[in-house]
Amino acid sequence: MIEFQVNDMTCGHCVKAITQAVADVDAAAKVDIDLPTHRVRIDGNNNAEALRAAIAEAGYTPVLVG
Repeated sequence: MIEFQVNDMTCGHCVKAITQAVADVDAAAKVDIDLPTHRVRIDGNNNAEALRAAIAEAGYTPVLVG
């Protein structure tokens, strides 16, 4: 499980955009987004850097939670 803090994720559109960005990198990934806490949890086959880059490319600022 990979987890990111994405403080600039503020609405349902953000959730959809981030979910799509992850799906573009790993179509089989399970994405769990908690909007009130700005947490994105991803259970998939890609490494954290590939997922971070995909979310950043969608316009957000993901910070890996270690």
